[in-house]
Amino acid sequence: MKAIVFDNSGTLIERYRALKDIKRGVICDDVSSIDVVDYNNKRALVVLQTDPSKCIRRARPDQTIHHFLEKNKVKFDVSYSAVNVDKEKLLELLKNDKTPVKDIQDTLNAVIDKKYNVQICSGSGFIANMEEGEIEFTITSGGKIFKEVPEVIDELKSRGFEIFVASGDRQGSLEKLADFIDIPKENVFGTADTKRKREIVKSLKKNYRVMMVGNDVNDILALKEADTGVLTLQQDKWVQKKVYDSADFVVKNIREILDIDF
Repeated sequence: MKAIVFDNSGTLIERYRALKDIKRGVICDDVSSIDVVDYNNKRALVVLQTDPSKCIRRARPDQTIHHFLEKNKVKFDVSYSAVNVDKEKLLELLKNDKTPVKDIQDTLNAVIDKKYNVQICSGSGFIANMEEGEIEFTITSGGKIFKEVPEVIDELKSRGFEIFVASGDRQGSLEKLADFIDIPKENVFGTADTKRKREIVKSLKKNYRVMMVGNDVNDILALKEADTGVLTLQQDKWVQKKVYDSADFVVKNIREILDIDF
């Protein structure tokens, strides 16, 4: 029995990301949030478990992010960090931080203006500096499914492969993706950080021969753990050498995985 585990953003979905530098008040869309976190190992990328196009877009812009999360009972999870992050410490940081919801809404509007879907990608969140005790960036990601994906998924199913998704993206957005590509929701592992992805692959190897398909540094451990690790460059962004070194194969289009025998 064989299984394929896909990361989501950049692998199944062409991602567009808007990042706001809080201190500078500037929004940019040419910066990787993973690279921003890697630049300072005291940072953590946090994903909000809510549909940004509804809950966040309608929120009062002047309230703090903490007040918004508490009032609306919005859960959050660490999607990526170089170090272990204590959730209680993160919550304390939020209580003391004064960043308004408007800073998240600004990134959300930037993504919507570009016609990217925030419901099938990670949605909104922020990057916090755990050492400085503050939110440094707000972020929203949207996506468009690569046109080849439905065909590739259908072909893999016809060959008897079990399809899984393990991603740092918001759980709700991944469940919508699962509906689109017609895989069981229980095959989706949302807001999985680097170590969690490795654990998922390791667990699946008890019953399957596993291929992992990813595109960034947060996939390295899973790529190494899998029987076959595949790096996809379809997002067309710069990728660190250590990601290349962790993969057995490199493809430029998701369709190419159909030619890999493992």
